[in-house]
Amino acid sequence: MTTEAKVGAFVLGCFAILAFTLVYLINAQFSRDVVPYRTYLHYAGGLEPGASVLFGGIAAGKVTAVRPWKTDPTQIEILLEVKQDIPLNEKSVAKLGFVSIMNSAALSISTGSNDAKRLTPGSLIPSQDAASLDEIAGKLATVADSANDLITQTKGELEGISGDARSLLANLNAVTGPPNQQRIQVMLDQVDGMLAEERPKIDRIADQLVALSKHADDTVQNVNGTVTDLRQPMQKDLAELQNTLQEAKGLLGNMQVMVRANDYKIDDMVDNLRVTTDNLDQLTDSLKQRPWSLIRIKQPKERTVPQ
Repeated sequence: MTTEAKVGAFVLGCFAILAFTLVYLINAQFSRDVVPYRTYLHYAGGLEPGASVLFGGIAAGKVTAVRPWKTDPTQIEILLEVKQDIPLNEKSVAKLGFVSIMNSAALSISTGSNDAKRLTPGSLIPSQDAASLDEIAGKLATVADSANDLITQTKGELEGISGDARSLLANLNAVTGPPNQQRIQVMLDQVDGMLAEERPKIDRIADQLVALSKHADDTVQNVNGTVTDLRQPMQKDLAELQNTLQEAKGLLGNMQVMVRANDYKIDDMVDNLRVTTDNLDQLTDSLKQRPWSLIRIKQPKERTVPQ
């Protein structure tokens, strides 16, 4: 091998080592800035590896793998990487979404709750399945069938309503026909004649009502004047009565004080009256037994029975 070949091989080897080192450092740098998570959906909706991961509508990472779950093949396992500073929490919910109408599917994660516990790397993100296009189409077909039935039912009801309206119009035409119009005209003529005959009476009644109203107004004015004239004397009498009641109240208070002050004298007077009453009772009994004591000073001697 010539010297030029050896130098060329050495240079290529150095470039290969440098490229490998750069790739390793870039991967290591990116791997330190992202955190892996996983979630499961029943319908992936065309989600592919490399699809965007949105957190509250902002780009937060990317999907790394989309595959059937080995434990439960009815669910799709989705692996994703999210930036390290994205605050995923236990209340965050992952579901199928779209960045815009023209873009492909993306994985949308809600912001959850600030009070919820933060998810650790590799944790399971709770998920919520979105309706698939087939389900939406089925629901639209069901709605369309219901709309057709409703239109058919409405059409039948409208036909019934239109028949009732025709009957109503026919009845109205019969009621407003020439015979009934003539009868109504006769009734109106009779009412006009009755009003013409009774108009003088109505005018007299109206005049009497006006006169009565005027008389009532005069009576009310007189009553108001009388009340106004009597108001001042009544107020004066009430004031004097109030003063009299105050004086009577004061007099009763003084009497009460005087009675309390002479309470013991009243007791003595009552006792004297009781003693006097007892003496009078004794005197009365004595007079009943010896009435002559009123005219004789000495009592006669008692007579003895002769032997």
